[in-house]
Amino acid sequence: MTEVALDTATPHAPSVIKLLLDKLGVVYREVVEHPQLPAASRVQAVLLDDEVGALMVLFPQSQLLDLSRLAELTGRKLTAVSVPRLKQMLDKHHLKALPGIPALTSSPCQYEKSLLSAETVYIQSGESGLLLEIERAHFKRMLAKASESSFGQEIEAISPNLDRPHDDTQEITDAVQAFTARRIQKRLEETIEIPPLADTAQKIIKLRVDPNASIDDITGVVETDPALAAQVVSWAASPYYASPGKIRSVEDAIVRVLGFDLVINLALGLALGKTLSLPKDQPQQATPYWQQSIYTAAIIEGLTRAMPRAERPEAGLTYLAGLLHNFGYLLLAHVFPPHFSLICRHLEVNPHLNHTYVEQHLLGINREQIGAWLMKLWDMPEELSTALRFQHDPAYDGEYSAFPNLVCLATRLLRSRGIGSGPQEEIPDELLERLGITREKAEDVVNKVLEAETLLRELASQFQAPH
Repeated sequence: MTEVALDTATPHAPSVIKLLLDKLGVVYREVVEHPQLPAASRVQAVLLDDEVGALMVLFPQSQLLDLSRLAELTGRKLTAVSVPRLKQMLDKHHLKALPGIPALTSSPCQYEKSLLSAETVYIQSGESGLLLEIERAHFKRMLAKASESSFGQEIEAISPNLDRPHDDTQEITDAVQAFTARRIQKRLEETIEIPPLADTAQKIIKLRVDPNASIDDITGVVETDPALAAQVVSWAASPYYASPGKIRSVEDAIVRVLGFDLVINLALGLALGKTLSLPKDQPQQATPYWQQSIYTAAIIEGLTRAMPRAERPEAGLTYLAGLLHNFGYLLLAHVFPPHFSLICRHLEVNPHLNHTYVEQHLLGINREQIGAWLMKLWDMPEELSTALRFQHDPAYDGEYSAFPNLVCLATRLLRSRGIGSGPQEEIPDELLERLGITREKAEDVVNKVLEAETLLRELASQFQAPH
């Protein structure tokens, strides 16, 4: 079904949009936004600029906007306008999203010609969750002063490797070779200058697999790394854990508040995080790296507890999977530094797409492949590399499936609350059934975690300190 009538309680298009379309003589129908609407008919509008000025760009959501092609066409190096500037413009008209109406701004407009092959198009109304359905003849009228060209890349032609992990090593090698412009004969781990694992991380990994490891052992390891020790103590003292009395030592933090399991995985996450520094560049509107990681880990902690006891995976390890789920992002920035900014700029202008399409289009690989590969290289538990590798596949049912399934569920739940980047994606019933969690229980977990959002942000800020 591609049409959904609105009842009287549903919000309507903002008055500024109604007046503008009436003035243009454009007939439209208000339609509730829903996933079944064809992507080729949904208009993605972005506002770009450079030193010359702003340009509105319209293209179908079935395509990726390629900034390089646009640069060739216009002779301009355009990037997404800053978030504050866009917000200022939208606020002026009381809009929540940018409608694909060229007359709305005084800027010129460039549109992807394939938009006119659709009988009907759907544009943002300016009100959340509400689209305007416009027939081709009327849409053409809106585009009277806009320029037609072809700059989109069909998403169907981009095929991220989501389910063939045995091809990862070759694909990563190919991507590196394509960017180094010389034939690389060495083994992959020599080609990519991966920093060695910190001593602390190596010691923690040994403790993780030692069945006889005690609180004294982990205390000893943490205490030999002053920065890590300070973070573990301040973590335990955080109001998020509401611990009784003052935390005086690492041992105190472990015994009284955090517990052996959480500390060993938290310490490992911290140690790995310090191996690769946060990139200076990042897409506008992106949730800060560690904030996203801490939220995801906290949601996964609650979801793991919500699973039937008999099917529950190791809680500390699922928490670590949440903490490290986006580690491939740091690795992409480390391995392809000159091209990472290009990825950021493309993510800004393609908010309707999952990052895997952008990365596949620009690099030939994605962050999940390279992140999972590094986990294997560092001899991390198999559950972790599986969690990273298959986190975008809600249907994954292979070995250790609970780990990627939990990450998938957590990131989609957070995205539905505006945390994280990329489009909102539905949560299939089968994914919830596999984990033994009801939809209500999953939402309940998110509500509880987000009630403590301010405290979680404080925790995340500890990770973001310079190192």
